[in-house]
Amino acid sequence: MEQHRPHTTVILAMSADGKIADFKRSPARFGSGADKAHLEKQIATSDAVLLGAGTLRAYGTTLAVSQPVLLQHRIQEGKPTQPIHIVITQSANLNPEIYFFQQPIRRWLLTNTAGAHYWQEHEQTLIGTRETSAQECPAKFEQILVFETPTGKIDTLAALQHLASIHITRLAVLGGGELVASMLELDLIDELWLTVCPLILGGATAPTPVEGQGFLGELAPRLQLLEVETIEQEVFLHYRLQR
Repeated sequence: MEQHRPHTTVILAMSADGKIADFKRSPARFGSGADKAHLEKQIATSDAVLLGAGTLRAYGTTLAVSQPVLLQHRIQEGKPTQPIHIVITQSANLNPEIYFFQQPIRRWLLTNTAGAHYWQEHEQTLIGTRETSAQECPAKFEQILVFETPTGKIDTLAALQHLASIHITRLAVLGGGELVASMLELDLIDELWLTVCPLILGGATAPTPVEGQGFLGELAPRLQLLEVETIEQEVFLHYRLQR
């Protein structure tokens, strides 16, 4: 039975040897301007963006829609100028000083009960330190979504079903590899856009688009290639999950 949830698309850039960052897990800025424009276009077609805490810690920011044509298109469709940016994290251990909390976007936190308590206590401490009100607090999430399994893990399926119930129909997933792996295991991914960039990073510990424990060959998710586009030295691969 098809799950009632948003249509999910993973968008990632990787090296020619399949790494999304170097072995130090530095922010991956090896994509070209064309790759950034492609990412922004995918974000602009989404109602919400989902990113893991590790990805947010690495970059300290997210990509907002800035191209006038994309902004105008969203307005014409009756959408807000920016999709909601949802951070998924069990610990909610995030640095309130990063630029992400200053960006003009709507921010939601998806976590479990322990993570929600941690962040709320952290937020109150920050407010007290800065002698400011909760409304003025820069490190603020508009909503804190708590969905957890009986074991205390984040219940991603229940969370996505909730998003669908509030008319979030398209979800862009920006990584990292652990998040993508967990969603593949739950059959929560519909499409992937992978940009292959012309460099070799190597490194046994360098992260890949899909981390986790991995899949056995006979049980591995299968993909259908929808389109291939080459722009200068980069290759853009568009896949759909076969079911």
